[in-house]
Amino acid sequence: MTLAIRPAQPADAPLLLELIRGLAKFEKLEHEVVATEAQLAAELAGPRPVVHALIAERDGRAVGFALYFFSFSTFLARQGLYLEDLYVLPEERSAGAGRALLVELARRAAARGCGRMEWSVLDWNTGAQRFYRSLGARPMNEWTVWRLDRDGIAALGYDAGSTERRTE
Repeated sequence: MTLAIRPAQPADAPLLLELIRGLAKFEKLEHEVVATEAQLAAELAGPRPVVHALIAERDGRAVGFALYFFSFSTFLARQGLYLEDLYVLPEERSAGAGRALLVELARRAAARGCGRMEWSVLDWNTGAQRFYRSLGARPMNEWTVWRLDRDGIAALGYDAGSTERRTE
């Protein structure tokens, strides 16, 4: 059985969305998936895409994906690779796809001169935490992720897609 990792193309948006829904189901966050195929395709397109993705295929069948983008570290004054999501189908776990995706991400980070790779893991996902530790990753326990969602951004006076501050 052959495992291959390939970059996702805009035409892979339907496949990616299917895998994203699988991830959301696993994380018990299905209700949060509002992404569309058109949105994914648009973000993957162009000479400088906003987001990148890799697809893991075993014998031509998609078994997982990694979705990532490039960030920047002020302390390192270098780019970083931020892994937004990594997902492998439940029946394919422990068969090398997750490791292969991370190895390819590390190759891409090194090629871009990145100073680090980072990602978040749900507190209850101890299987993923064990896996990442086995690769040499370590948790950043002193950091807490913070977020402003669309409503929070709107509360600061901005609507999605607009650079004009609302005045009321």
